[in-house]
Amino acid sequence: MPDSLSSRARASSKAYFTARRLLINTTLVLYCLALFLLFDFLYSAFTMGQEKARSARIAEPVYDHGLAANFDGYDIWGEARYRLITNNFGFKDSAVRDVPLKSSSRRILLMGDSFVEGIGMTFDNSFAGLLDRAGHERAEKVEFLNAGVASYSPSIYYRKIKYLLERGLQFDEVVLLSDSSDVEDEATSYFCIDDDPKYHSLCTTPPGATPEPAIKRDFFIDHFVVTNRVRLTVKRWIQSALGNRRRAIENDHNRIGWTTKSPDPTRHRPLGVDGGIARSLQNMTKLSDLLADRGIPLTIVVYPWAQQIAQDDRDSRQVALWRDFCPMRCKAFVNLFPVFFAAADNDKDWYEHLYILGDDHFSAAGNRMMFEELEKRLLP
Repeated sequence: MPDSLSSRARASSKAYFTARRLLINTTLVLYCLALFLLFDFLYSAFTMGQEKARSARIAEPVYDHGLAANFDGYDIWGEARYRLITNNFGFKDSAVRDVPLKSSSRRILLMGDSFVEGIGMTFDNSFAGLLDRAGHERAEKVEFLNAGVASYSPSIYYRKIKYLLERGLQFDEVVLLSDSSDVEDEATSYFCIDDDPKYHSLCTTPPGATPEPAIKRDFFIDHFVVTNRVRLTVKRWIQSALGNRRRAIENDHNRIGWTTKSPDPTRHRPLGVDGGIARSLQNMTKLSDLLADRGIPLTIVVYPWAQQIAQDDRDSRQVALWRDFCPMRCKAFVNLFPVFFAAADNDKDWYEHLYILGDDHFSAAGNRMMFEELEKRLLP
């Protein structure tokens, strides 16, 4: 009997100490987690910068929208928070600076939408930033100015470049990277700023009428930067392991439907695909005429979305549209579809390497590939 009581006592004591150890360990874990979140919150608050006071993205009465001038802070794209800096023209740049109207070196203006802006990453990691650095390292320096902003299309390309020229900004060449979303944007948007009055009746929201930023802020992403980075790393690792995002782009026809199959008509109202193509050509013709009158050559570049690679859209309607436009109107037409398709043919994990996982835009590696190909053509 005493042995039995002793055994029960030892078992009870062991259970007590096990429970106590578990409680202490759990408390320590929660304490460390609370400290981590507290330091993360303080660090995030310290690094938020002037975006507390204003948004980087603003409405523009002349060309609909752009980036605020002389901004140095952080922006959000999807679930990522990244450093965003602009110069006095509201161009994404490596530092806040005053860009003079004239330059003693050759100057190339880059124009396009979010792919050219380099959304989701710093200027230094974008192909525009890499081109600018390479241009400044040459004996005969070449400066690259990045006028691209998310959701731009031919109506804005024309209006913004015309506006910059009227302000007196001088550049020696325009390199316009046309995106596969341009036709959809021209079919559905920016009627208020179009020079052609026939589109004004379709204008519903004039520029500046809705002052909210184009990309809304998120409290968790803004205030727990490190925690969010850890969460994103784990999430993307899981996505990559499961291959679920790859399957999504293989079956995503709507985003680039006008180039690959019968498009969803609800995505191209009110003009439809044919109307979007016609308006794209109309505004690009006005742009090429504007530049030709001033002796400024125009180069048009096309590149594939991840969906186009996944769906084997090698000779896309996007390619044909601007290849046919360029004779007599462009200094050069640069088709980067073959380069990216060749990379994908030789790398089964091309999506994970060249594009931001869970997104359509180029990763840092994809931006470097863009830079390497454009450097051959723009900085020979």
